Amino acid sequence: MPKALLTIEGLHVSVAHSTGSGQAGKEILHDINLEIRPGEIHAIMGPNGSGKSSLVNALMGHPSYHLQIANGKLQFLGKNLLSMKPHERARAGLFLAFQYPKEISGVSVRDFLYAAMNARLERKVSPLQFRKELEMEAKNLHIDPVLLERSLNKGFSGGEKKKTEILQLKMLKPRLALLDETDSGLDVDALRVVADGVNAMRVEAGFSALIVTHYARLLQYIVPDRVHVMVKGGIVESGGPDLAHRLEKEGYAKYGVREKGAALRLEVG
Repeated sequence: MPKALLTIEGLHVSVAHSTGSGQAGKEILHDINLEIRPGEIHAIMGPNGSGKSSLVNALMGHPSYHLQIANGKLQFLGKNLLSMKPHERARAGLFLAFQYPKEISGVSVRDFLYAAMNARLERKVSPLQFRKELEMEAKNLHIDPVLLERSLNKGFSGGEKKKTEILQLKMLKPRLALLDETDSGLDVDALRVVADGVNAMRVEAGFSALIVTHYARLLQYIVPDRVHVMVKGGIVESGGPDLAHRLEKEGYAKYGVREKGAALRLEVG
């Protein structure tokens, strides 16, 4: 059995908030335990506000989150993740696809990706090879070539932003992708394109992903190896792909959560 790619044992995460006497830490995640091996796809599901996005942002090194280990460890590729800065985590092969991708004016998608690849690989990438690969991957994702010359995410539709995130994923070839509600706001066609892009990465040796999602519809197209349920900052249950389908039917009521108007049924047409 291959060694774990990501090992989380006894992880607690707090976030700073203002008080009358300055800053204090409010714990938002507690006693998280998770192990992802090369080639595995894991999904984290849970109601809004359960801490799903906080977990992946904390793993990537967002400065607002303070990570603490209680008698455990936090390792990526055998290295202590706490000792690595965000750019070092990215260079090592950790990738975060944002729920709400940021706009960067004045930097084209093409230029951004070329700079990112040079930084990720720590060597000069051949401009010709880069162009060929970029245009091929953009075509596979049904991305208009004109989009590659526009400022990153500036004026993009929701679907265009998410497709561009997957384009980054395919070009940078990380070891572990953290996909934060990548399915949010996508129609069925865009959802399938995004899922096809992730599934194409699964054939890459050792590629793994941690998919954060509120609904189960994405997991109909990207079948996970393991599903984890997060409620109130902790993982309360783990299981196989069938767990996602159960949540689709039953919701989170058994965990003491009732969401207004929430319906987990798939709407895939």
